[in-house]
Amino acid sequence: MTNPSGAEAATRSGTVLVVDDDAFNRRLLVRALQRDGHQTLEAADGVEALSMLRDYEPDVMLLDIVMPNLDGYGVLSAMKEMPRVSATPTVMISGIETQEAVVRCIELGADDFLPKPADVTILRARVNAGLNKKRLHDLQREHVRLVFSRFLPEAVVDQMLADDSGEALLSARRMVGTVMFTDLRSFTTFAESHPVETVIDVLNHYLGEVSDAVLDAGGTLVAYLGDGVMSVFGAPVETPDHADRAVATAREIVGPRRDRFNQWLRDQGLDKVFDIGAGLNSGPLMSGNVGSVRRLEYAAIGDTTNTAARVESLTKEYAHPILLTQAVVDHLTGVVDDLQFVDEVTPRGRMAAVRLWTVS
Repeated sequence: MTNPSGAEAATRSGTVLVVDDDAFNRRLLVRALQRDGHQTLEAADGVEALSMLRDYEPDVMLLDIVMPNLDGYGVLSAMKEMPRVSATPTVMISGIETQEAVVRCIELGADDFLPKPADVTILRARVNAGLNKKRLHDLQREHVRLVFSRFLPEAVVDQMLADDSGEALLSARRMVGTVMFTDLRSFTTFAESHPVETVIDVLNHYLGEVSDAVLDAGGTLVAYLGDGVMSVFGAPVETPDHADRAVATAREIVGPRRDRFNQWLRDQGLDKVFDIGAGLNSGPLMSGNVGSVRRLEYAAIGDTTNTAARVESLTKEYAHPILLTQAVVDHLTGVVDDLQFVDEVTPRGRMAAVRLWTVS
């Protein structure tokens, strides 16, 4: 089999970490890889290999078994505790060819096993297979990033990718959190009397203020509902202070963010001042992706969510822009000095009464 052409080599090239205590064998592998257009990293034992894996993220690793200080088995075991590189395709290349050794390597996470000295043609095929697997893994990670970065803070997304928890968070789970609905008052009337370009510009500016407030507080953006926003705190990433974060965000939105938004309207020459209402409720909810094979969206559903929506609508009837249920008060972990009891009502669609509170 001839070497691949320049174009083919370029499309398959990657970074390969070669781990072998035998300098001669290591050099043979490196030369073969470099002839195929790959970049190479070298380590003389398992300890040096782990150091390399902490500093770099190779596309494929060729790993010997018998080495001083730390053998290949030890490297495979240690990689399980290194989420960033735990999925690195690994091909074992060793003079030990017993069935027991092969099985142990596979059980520890190795993808393939080649005897020494490695046949160049077979080695090339194994490396290319590893590169394809790594690229598929990278595409999956990028998909998770694209899905979650729409409604989660970037730091949370980065942490999810670092510990490979993204796919788990996509599945449905029962969690406890605080749901918040916010609504821009009288926006429909404003929209009917202004050009569509102005309406969209104003709406986007408002949604930007609310979204930033939610994300900056570690909350999750669930949905834009016309001129309203649904967000949740404590899901899909658990946070014990979800109620505190939600209340602080509500204050931020109906206070400084609203004032800044209205000042922006004045700067644009628009003679309009908006109020914002926020309704909050805490409790159990189902967190996860919903939809069809062709379109999935994150959702946080359940009675907790429905009640939060009803509470937000009640802010139109009371002289308080923020209303929170007794459940929110019960879930607060910090002291809130300005809590004020408002009323006990039975929201539309519910059988039981709800105690309502507000904050300044």
